[in-house]
Order: sequence, then C-alpha cells, then structure tokens
Amino acid sequence: MALRERFGEALKAAMKARAARRVSTLRLMLAALKDRDIANRSENIPDEQKAAGVGDDEILTLLAKMIRQREESAALYESGGRPELAAAEREEIAIIREFMPRQMSDEDARGAARNAIAETGAASLKDMGKVMAALKERHAGQMDFGKASATVKTLLTGG
Repeated sequence: MALRERFGEALKAAMKARAARRVSTLRLMLAALKDRDIANRSENIPDEQKAAGVGDDEILTLLAKMIRQREESAALYESGGRPELAAAEREEIAIIREFMPRQMSDEDARGAARNAIAETGAASLKDMGKVMAALKERHAGQMDFGKASATVKTLLTGG
C-alpha cells in the first residue's frame, strides 16, 4: 500500500479510536502532502506525474523534514522550560516515524556513503553533490542526510 493510502487508513482508524493527538498529526501530514502536490503542479512536471501527485520517495523526504522541524521545536521548548510542549512534539515525531522505513545505523550510513562514493567515482569535494544525490535516490527516508553530508565530506577529504 502506498504511503498516501496508509495515511488515509491511519486517519480513519485514529478518528474511530478518538485519538486526538494522532488525528491532528495525521491531518498535518496530509496537509503538508497536499501543499507539496499543489507546489508540484506549478513546476515543469509532466501531466501524468502531476495527476498522480508526489511519489513515496518525495513523501519520505517530506516526513523527514517534518521530524527535523519537530526535533528542533522540542529542543527549544525544553530549553525554554516548557516540557509539556516538548513532549507533545515528541509524540508527533513518534507518529510520523511509524510511516518511515527503519533508520540506518551510523555504521550502515557510513558504508552507504562509501558505496555511493565508489559508484559515482567521486574524488573530491566538488563531487559531493553527485554522491548526495545517489544517497538520496537509494536511501530516502532511511538516513539523516545532514549527518550523511558530514560523513561524505569527511570521506572525500581523506578522513
């Protein structure tokens, strides 16, 4: 089942169970997805792809962004002495993560970065874009690309 369909099914189940936090989080996810669909309509994308909406890879990227935003918010709430708001953000993170594939460990991410460097023939920092594009294509939603970028940079500079 595609992610888009899983969101709808999960929303129905959450509404039946009267799980308010889950319903609101799923509605936020669906709203973000709809925003992305609308944004893609204005871009130069073939009509067939526009009609189908964004694919699962792009949805995973969107979910990863939502998680990152909530992690930053939770950290700010913690530092501001608002643990109840931080806890709410972490609940949303847990709900969003249910729809993402298992995250790669740091070792696996480093191995994937090495493989991508070897496959693309990257030799210097100038080739970092090619390596990151290959990682995003193969491991969307499975790794933190901020950390992966630092790893690739270290590997390309001889670290």
